[in-house]
Amino acid sequence: MKDTSILVFICFLTFAYVRSESSKDYLKREHSLIKPYQGTGMMVPFWDFSGSTLVTPNLVRITPDQQSKQGSIWNSVSCTVPSWEMQVQFKIHGHGKELFGDGMAIWYAKERMQPGPVFGNQDYFHGLVVFIDTYSNHNGEHNHQHPYISAMINNGTLHYDHDKDGTHTELAGCEAKLRNVFYDTNVAIRYEQDTLTVLTDVENKGEWKECFKVHGVKLPTGYFFGVSAATGDLSDNHDIISLRLFELDSSDIVEDRSKILPSALKYEAPRERIEDVKPAWSGTKTFFIMLLGAILLIGVAVGAVYAYQQHQTNSRKRFYY
Repeated sequence: MKDTSILVFICFLTFAYVRSESSKDYLKREHSLIKPYQGTGMMVPFWDFSGSTLVTPNLVRITPDQQSKQGSIWNSVSCTVPSWEMQVQFKIHGHGKELFGDGMAIWYAKERMQPGPVFGNQDYFHGLVVFIDTYSNHNGEHNHQHPYISAMINNGTLHYDHDKDGTHTELAGCEAKLRNVFYDTNVAIRYEQDTLTVLTDVENKGEWKECFKVHGVKLPTGYFFGVSAATGDLSDNHDIISLRLFELDSSDIVEDRSKILPSALKYEAPRERIEDVKPAWSGTKTFFIMLLGAILLIGVAVGAVYAYQQHQTNSRKRFYY
C-alpha cells in the first residue's frame, strides 16, 4: 500500500512538471539564430543571407559602416506558429556624429530574399515589418526624434514612402535611444490574439519597456522571418547578435490562418511633408565661418582705404601740375 502511494505521488509530480513545462513559452530552434552561427563551411543552419551581410564568430553584420550598402538574412523555414514572440538582440553603431543612417528592418513576410528600396528589402510586400529608423536627417514634419521604431502591415498593395518616412502607413511607433551605446540593445515583437506588441530593452537594465501595442492585427501563418538593413549617403554598422523565436502558449485561435491576408484596423494619421531638416552647425563650424567672414570684411575695408588713398594722391598730382 505504501509503495502504491509513493508511485501515485511520483506520477502526480511528473504530470504536474510536464503540464507546467508545456504551458511555458518555448524556443523554436528552427526560427532562431544563436551563437555559434556557422554550421559546415559558410552555411548557417536554417538561414540564408545576401548582399553585404557578413557572418563572424560574434555577430552577423548586415551592413558595414560604408555608403550604399544593403544586406539581409532570412529564415529558410516558414513559421506555422499562430502566436509568437521574436526577440532581437542587435547593435547599431558607426563613426557619424551628426549624420548617420539609414536603419534596419525586422520582417515577418511572405516574400524572402528580395532586395529593394525599403531598408534593403522589396516594397509592396505581404506581412509585417518593424522599422528601426536611425536616419538623422529625417524627412517630413515629425513630433518625434530619431532613432524611431515603428511598424507597418502590408497586403501587397501599400507603398512605403521614404519621403514621408512611412508616416501614412505606420501602425504606431516610439522613440528609442539605441545608437552608439556601448552595450547590446534588444527589441521584442509579440503577436498573440490579434494583438501586436513591441517592447524594447535599450537602457541596459535587463527589463522590457512597452514601445506600443496595436489591437486588430491579423497575420497569416506560413510567412518567413528576416532582417534587412541599408545605407545610402549616410551609413552605420547594423549588427545582429541573436534572434530568438518563442512559441506562445496563450492563443485560442483555431481557424486556419494560412490563407488570410495581412490586415490592421487602423493606422496613424499621416503628417504633412516639409523639406528635409538640415542639421545645425556645430560650434566649431560656426566659429570658423564667422572668422572667415571677419577676415573678408577686414580685407574689403583695407582695400577701400587703399583705394581712397590712391585717389587722394592722384588728385593732388593733378592739382600741382
